[in-house]
Amino acid sequence: MTADSASRFSCKLHKTTKQVSVSDQSTAAYIWFRRDLRLDDNGAISAALGDGIANLIPLFVLDARLWNSSGDARRSYLARSLRDLDAQLDGKLLVVRGAPTDVLATIGSRAPVYCSQDFGPFGMRRDADVIKQGVDLRFADSPYAVNPGSVFNLSGNPYKVFTPYSKAWAAHGWEQSYPCPPPSVWQRESDDAFAPFMCAIPDDPLPEMATLPTAIATQIADQVEVFLTQRVGDYRDNRNVPSIDGTSRLSTALKYGRIHPRTLLSRLGNSDGETVFRSELCWREFYADVLFNFPASAAHDLNPIEGLTYDVGAQADMRFEAWCNGQTGYPIVDAGMRQLLQEGWMHNRVRMIVASFLAKDLHLWWKRGADWFMKHLVDGDLASNTHGWQWTAGTGTDASPYFRVFNPTTQGQRFDPNGDYIRRYVPELAHLDARQIHEPWLEPKQRKGASLFEPATLDYPKPIVDHGVERDEALARYKARK
Repeated sequence: MTADSASRFSCKLHKTTKQVSVSDQSTAAYIWFRRDLRLDDNGAISAALGDGIANLIPLFVLDARLWNSSGDARRSYLARSLRDLDAQLDGKLLVVRGAPTDVLATIGSRAPVYCSQDFGPFGMRRDADVIKQGVDLRFADSPYAVNPGSVFNLSGNPYKVFTPYSKAWAAHGWEQSYPCPPPSVWQRESDDAFAPFMCAIPDDPLPEMATLPTAIATQIADQVEVFLTQRVGDYRDNRNVPSIDGTSRLSTALKYGRIHPRTLLSRLGNSDGETVFRSELCWREFYADVLFNFPASAAHDLNPIEGLTYDVGAQADMRFEAWCNGQTGYPIVDAGMRQLLQEGWMHNRVRMIVASFLAKDLHLWWKRGADWFMKHLVDGDLASNTHGWQWTAGTGTDASPYFRVFNPTTQGQRFDPNGDYIRRYVPELAHLDARQIHEPWLEPKQRKGASLFEPATLDYPKPIVDHGVERDEALARYKARK
């Protein structure tokens, strides 16, 4: 990592003992950190300084509604991020626990509160309630390069198809990155009004889980530098191979705003790998735009297929449990689900495979899988997760269900040809060679023309369904309701 990149991402501050109370300091303001847990390239901070604010008090509100609805992986990453942010602020981060409406009501109109704008359904309701408390809430920036609700088609309607959205998104463009603020602006809060809400940064629920993405700003800077200088050139091809480090692994940092997407976009050229990576960043913003314009799609089909039937009952629940625990008998599916449980993350290609398996092979409602992902993913983002699942299920954007039934065996053979990814997460198959590992239910000599359910002697489950049969069933259900 270069010295410049380290300073841009870390912004380590000098020590100071100055304390400020907004009750007697007219030039003070709060910076309410939310999905922007960084000092560099932070529009809310730059807006406050641009308004002539001399003293900034960093604030984080620990909202039980969000904390309790998150899985341990997201809680752990948040706790680690807050500790890193507090270290950069030399211990000045004010952490309070409570509903934002109650906490920020103690500020009222005494001082402005700057924050990045939240475009999610929950966040927008929360912010409207805070404003009703008389708080001078000032929005600047957002977690996106192009704010949701900023681009529309020629009819003035929001986009529901990615390709035309991506063209409008690129034409809209984005602001330049903001500089890191000088260390002298950060002050400690000394107002007793916050006493009932004061709390420590929460304990890390998974202190021993070293496989979570780094939450340390300097290490994120290293990660960005390595990806953009060494690996983005091969991104187009390598991003689909789960056994290698071919993706950026920046989804978690983007989710929590440890880095802003425009920081990445500003460094991308037009090579094949950079073009594809830019497109992936655009997908993230497309789904945020869709959720903003169609908030009901957080829990309901964006494009419902009326009368499409899903399996329910004891057998459906049993199959769902097998899917959740990586015990379906399909190696690539089980490897992905076990990676999720072990690391709080899953390779994107494998996410599509396991989602297709749940929706098309098990005939379960996509929302069951989406909820499981949100419980366990460290990078769980409502918009991306919900609409990624609906894309696979055929009820969301760019819907085309007849062509999106992934064959888990051929997907494994294509994207994990040597079985290295499977061996990593399904150790009971580690001794099998590349010809056997994708179809462990077949004896080697029976590989051609063998019956599906003739398992080898393995401590591994038989396939819980026959993909060929269930694919035909899925297509018949869609065709019946087309």
